Amino acid sequence: MTAPHEAARLEPPPAAAVAADVARALAEDLGSGDVTAALLPDEADVAYLLCKEDAVVCGRPWFDACHRALDPQVRIDWRVAEGDRVAKGSVLATLAGRTRALVSAERTSLNFLQTLSGVATATAAYVEAVRGTGARILDTRKTLPGLRLAEKYAVRAGGGDNHRIGLYDAVMLKENHIRAAGSIAAAIAEARRAQPTLPLIVEVETLEQLREALRAGCTRILIDDFDAATRREAVRIAAQAAADGQTPHGRIPLEVSGGVDLAGVRAIAEDGVDCISIGALTKHVRAIDLSLKLGPPPR
Repeated sequence: MTAPHEAARLEPPPAAAVAADVARALAEDLGSGDVTAALLPDEADVAYLLCKEDAVVCGRPWFDACHRALDPQVRIDWRVAEGDRVAKGSVLATLAGRTRALVSAERTSLNFLQTLSGVATATAAYVEAVRGTGARILDTRKTLPGLRLAEKYAVRAGGGDNHRIGLYDAVMLKENHIRAAGSIAAAIAEARRAQPTLPLIVEVETLEQLREALRAGCTRILIDDFDAATRREAVRIAAQAAADGQTPHGRIPLEVSGGVDLAGVRAIAEDGVDCISIGALTKHVRAIDLSLKLGPPPR
């Protein structure tokens, strides 16, 4: 088993945020009570968590919180770390607790783990595809409602990096903002005046807009829907602007977004861009196949 992440980058969301996610999900599933689990004898039992395909594991804090919400005394022994790559057939964890609580928490705990592992696994595939190019894989705000912090954590577990978390932690100037301000330079000046300490990202649609953004200065430039030749020219222009001293804080990184898939991501990275943001990481989630089975794990 190998981990594509750096441990320091895998700090999970605050415990209160995880607990809120879990409370909401359990309330949705349990309602007034698990009428089927109530038919079972409520006695000490064990279970094991099985991964039925190759994957990158993510979601342990939510899985644990689901089970502990219903049985505070449950014992969960993980055999893998968060962000580990595992093979099909791996037993990820064993549990010891009360039968009814194990069964009642099963679906909700698996929903979190399979969804977040799906995000981490997809991210790891993109990260591997661009390995050696210097390009970073970023997520977007295209997340499942209510699970943004969880999904962005899963992106980090897969070796990716987070774009802005929401609308509050970075200024991102797009076509409508630029049109309303009158120009890229005017929009950047107003953003700097209003939010001098926040990162400033500017989306450009032409090479002339790129040159204007480079002259005005910003944290990162998003080159939107450029073909390969124009993208490579954008990289050349940004490097030349830095070499000529037009960007006093060094070369301004370039980001690509839109229409990126796994088959084409390496070619984009090899054009020399710095970041590639991919909404599909968190929007087109394919859950990992997991199951929780009562009884001891097979030998």
